[in-house]
Amino acid sequence: MKRQGSEEVRLGSSRPRGRGASAAGSPASWGLLFILAYGVLLGAAVWLDRLPPLVFAVVAGLSLLAFVTYALDKHAARTGRWRTKESTLHLFALAGGWPGAWAAQRLLRHKSSKRSFLLVYRATVALHCAAVLAWAVWLRGIPFAP
Repeated sequence: MKRQGSEEVRLGSSRPRGRGASAAGSPASWGLLFILAYGVLLGAAVWLDRLPPLVFAVVAGLSLLAFVTYALDKHAARTGRWRTKESTLHLFALAGGWPGAWAAQRLLRHKSSKRSFLLVYRATVALHCAAVLAWAVWLRGIPFAP
């Protein structure tokens, strides 16, 4: 990549990357759609009495906690202070705070380019969603029948 003015340009590509280059097919768009789908599925599970309504407060609280933890870690990285362990960030995502972690990665641009971290993060999201689905569908009785 090389710099041109205030935008990055990929060598061999005519598309600039930077602030104005957000496309509908970008990973950020897919992540937002996944969060919306997750919210709809949680809502359906609550509506069908598969999950307690408290689940919304728990997910919101864990997401806020994850976002704040990412923000504090980014601040610690900038100021040379003690950092939050990556395993702690992953634990928050696994517990249900992954939407807040996703938002922090996008808005704060923290832990958004380290490939090994993102692979584990995505695995924690998949594990969390699988666990919620298992609880809502199989462990609570007949699968999604009204």
